[in-house]
Amino acid sequence: MSYTGQLATYICESRPQDIPKDVRHEAKRALLNIVGCALGGAEHRAVDIAIEAIGPFSGPPTSAVLGRRERFDPLFAALLNGISTHVHDYDDTLPKNYIHASSPVAAALFAYASANKVAGADFLHAFILGFEVISRIGNATYPAHYLAGWHSTGSIGVFGAAIAVGKLQSLTSLQTANAIGLAATQSAGLREMFGSMAKSFHPGRSAQSGYMAALLAQKGFTAALLPLEGPRGFAAVQAGSYDFGKIVDSLGVRFELHDNTYKPFPSGLVIHPTIDACIQLRDKHNLTADQIASVQLRVAPLVKDLCNKKAISTGLEAKFSIYHAAAIGLGRGKGGLAEFTDEAANDPTLRALRDITDARVDPDIGEDAVAVSIRLKDGRGLGMKLEGSLGNLERPLSDAQLEAKFREQGTVISSTQMDEVIAACWNIEAVNDVANVIAACIPKGDRRASRSRQ
Repeated sequence: MSYTGQLATYICESRPQDIPKDVRHEAKRALLNIVGCALGGAEHRAVDIAIEAIGPFSGPPTSAVLGRRERFDPLFAALLNGISTHVHDYDDTLPKNYIHASSPVAAALFAYASANKVAGADFLHAFILGFEVISRIGNATYPAHYLAGWHSTGSIGVFGAAIAVGKLQSLTSLQTANAIGLAATQSAGLREMFGSMAKSFHPGRSAQSGYMAALLAQKGFTAALLPLEGPRGFAAVQAGSYDFGKIVDSLGVRFELHDNTYKPFPSGLVIHPTIDACIQLRDKHNLTADQIASVQLRVAPLVKDLCNKKAISTGLEAKFSIYHAAAIGLGRGKGGLAEFTDEAANDPTLRALRDITDARVDPDIGEDAVAVSIRLKDGRGLGMKLEGSLGNLERPLSDAQLEAKFREQGTVISSTQMDEVIAACWNIEAVNDVANVIAACIPKGDRRASRSRQ
């Protein structure tokens, strides 16, 4: 049987009771985190622009959007959910392939569940399967696909959205294979877009395209049946080198959610070590910005490849600036949402710190590590090497920390609603209709967030 066929068969045969308890719990953590990200990004200007530009073309308004009062057709709702969950770059990440798998899957599923009755147990199961497919295809094509310039969250996320929605539609194995093919031919997303609104468009579009692939497949729309492994299929065209065995190895036995991580800082994952280390140095030595003469960073090659933006002017650009990462750590001692706004990007103190910061590639430094050397104006030198940043698999965020992160972002809804949504995420398997959870994510009254909508 082909790799696509094996994947389709597994998806169709998988049952909720086949998923181990620890995997289900990790999926609940991912759902709690991604709903918080959706609420945090719901009022971002990128979402507003998408509504202004495309909203007039939306079909019957049968689907809600997390964190918004408006209703749209499910496909457009999926797009908006995908933008809001990713626009702050606060969503969970798989460090082994740098995919934000939850965003496109959850974006599509919440749009679907708003327009169709879905039990919580089935929703969770579909989410796990969609996540699993994304990461496995990502593993099979990493690093070639990513290094070629594809933003895998978009280009591979489309498969997970198709699988998740297709599972809720009870697609057959053949229909599922067609959905995979229809997803493959819509694969897109370029890393050149990092630091702009277009980056969050990637998971939004993959959620929308994957949802559409499932709808088409359900009605009998066909696709080539070797979309992943064919000579002109996804891997050959977009990766160059690949290992298809990683798609099916221990399928249904080993689950990719075990390798998922949750961000303590709303920025590109590879600058987290620098933020973490610089905060630690500031706190340990009671540093102030005016004491610092120069900052030297030694980082992994991928860090400068992804985050070498120095002359920045927007919060979105700041998320991919290794220099800004050092500046906020040393200048503010924190790396929250406020540190990645347009205001922070143009803060004179932070700009001055960026200007005196240099980053050099060191192949001996891991991608989750950094070496920081600081020269003070009085001639003293300080430094440290951090081998693993907060939020990684060795230093994971706890359930309580994820709840706190949710509350930090969820201010578009009331505290009572936040309590309800948090409880529902932890107890999703007991939820009769996920539409009730979505309803709790809709702002009531005039609760527009006070922070900058950047």
